[in-house]
Amino acid sequence: MKTFTMPGTDITAPNVVLGLMRIQEKTDEEVRTLLKTATDAGITFLDHADLYGSGRHGCERRFAEAMQLTPSERERLVIQTKTGIMHPGPYFDFSYEHIVESVDESLAALDTDYLDILLLHRPDALVEPEEVARAFDDLSAAGKVRAFGVSNHTARQMDLLRKYVNQPIVANQVQLSITHAPLIAQGVAANMQGLDQSVSRDDGIVDYCRLHGITLQAWSPFQAGFFDGPFLGSERYPELNAVIDRLAAKYGVPPIAIAVAWITRHPAQMQVVIGTTNPERVAASAQGSDIPLTRPEWYELVRAAGYTVP
Repeated sequence: MKTFTMPGTDITAPNVVLGLMRIQEKTDEEVRTLLKTATDAGITFLDHADLYGSGRHGCERRFAEAMQLTPSERERLVIQTKTGIMHPGPYFDFSYEHIVESVDESLAALDTDYLDILLLHRPDALVEPEEVARAFDDLSAAGKVRAFGVSNHTARQMDLLRKYVNQPIVANQVQLSITHAPLIAQGVAANMQGLDQSVSRDDGIVDYCRLHGITLQAWSPFQAGFFDGPFLGSERYPELNAVIDRLAAKYGVPPIAIAVAWITRHPAQMQVVIGTTNPERVAASAQGSDIPLTRPEWYELVRAAGYTVP
């Protein structure tokens, strides 16, 4: 498993992350098996959110109940959670009161004294960055949160926060897969007349994060679009799956590992957030951590997914 030190932190992180949004109905044994499979493969970075589960903090609580981590076991993990999306609604709340209250609730639910990383979960149009800064300062000073980041934020939204927040923004979690890649595809076809792909909709997020040492975390790495099914094995993507299968055979890995490798090959040093609760798929995904896709192979996957490579 390839690891790196996340810029702006002293956190050593793997480039594959286990997302735990689907564990609410899993038994203790199923949760423990899932975590053991992940950690055996080198996936020691866990992604939560206060929103996940049946009721606020449901999956965080389910995780803690099943795992009952000892202090030494807790220290070997990087635990990240997110806050900001409210239900019923949905609506968004980045107020000082909500951020601080949610962190205290997450700490109780996870049965831990600290969070390694806290992300703001999608942008709040009513954000008051001074409020966010005050919350981050208090949480950092109290030792409750080691590092802070965002999810699904544009470059300008991150700039607004960075003007006020004292701590570095260390991560931005965004949707990214071979078939959902506007963050990357626009740059490949920039300024091409009449090509929809060339229209900028992302405000240069990838380059911005590389310039400012912000780790991009790719969620839904196997989804064709926005929760409309996976592209792996899908009849909608015959050409792409043919290329994936050929590369999987070449590298001696399952096809899912190639989908991971397409993201981890990018020099932005991205993390891939996998949300499966199937231990076999976790182990298979982990094999994509450091597959050395060549430039021709990486671009071939882009073209096979339907994007234009001039």
